[in-house]
Amino acid sequence: MTDSEKKDDELAGTEQPFVQHLVELRDRLLHSIYGIAAILAVLLTYPGPSRLYDLLAMPLVKALPEGSRMIAVGVVSPFLVPIKVSVMAAIALSLPWILYQIWAFVAPGLYKHERKLVLPLVAASTVLFYMGASFCYFFVFGQAFPAIQKMAPMSVAVSPDIEAYLDFVITMFIAFGVAFEVPIAVVILARMGVVTIAQLKSFRTYFVVGAAAVAGLVTPPDPVSMIALLIPMVLLYEFGILAARLFIKHTAAPEDGV
Repeated sequence: MTDSEKKDDELAGTEQPFVQHLVELRDRLLHSIYGIAAILAVLLTYPGPSRLYDLLAMPLVKALPEGSRMIAVGVVSPFLVPIKVSVMAAIALSLPWILYQIWAFVAPGLYKHERKLVLPLVAASTVLFYMGASFCYFFVFGQAFPAIQKMAPMSVAVSPDIEAYLDFVITMFIAFGVAFEVPIAVVILARMGVVTIAQLKSFRTYFVVGAAAVAGLVTPPDPVSMIALLIPMVLLYEFGILAARLFIKHTAAPEDGV
């Protein structure tokens, strides 16, 4: 058998009946749920739902005027909102395990060069999403909330609702997490041949304008938050161009001559 035939036959023998694929998918879903449940059980025990919410609310509580506290408008909000935080934290912490289950399901059907393409992207996208959410919590909230409180009229008593705060935090975490995926998007577009490296470089100005518009829409109405999102997006775009050049070189299919 020639090298070419070996490459064409790389997946020979890996075919499975449709029912076996469904069984495998079910098992992977159950493993993902078990992982989430295990972490949730730990979080409910320690530090506990109330403590988790206190940690999530800490940046805002520190910025509130002295004597002010958050409020719960709903009757069951003091119970349900911390539980929601615990569930979302369990899902977030289980993300690497969930992605591994997805990878284990699809990997047998991929060629070797396709595995080189998918696995690094999955790992990098996970890390970047965590980085975006962490940057939002540790830096953006610490800068934005005090600035927002200073804008409040003296006649207004600032007492944010705990459920409204949770919705706001989720929106911000998703916005920053997705914004930090810019290098992944750049790499995928370049690897698929949608754009070239030269075109990506020429699009810099347009990207900055678009990023500024996105930052203005998804962040609180203060310049600190907008700039805090805009600068990382621009830097990550440049990093994505560099990563795309290396990625294309090392993940080319055999028929591309590599």
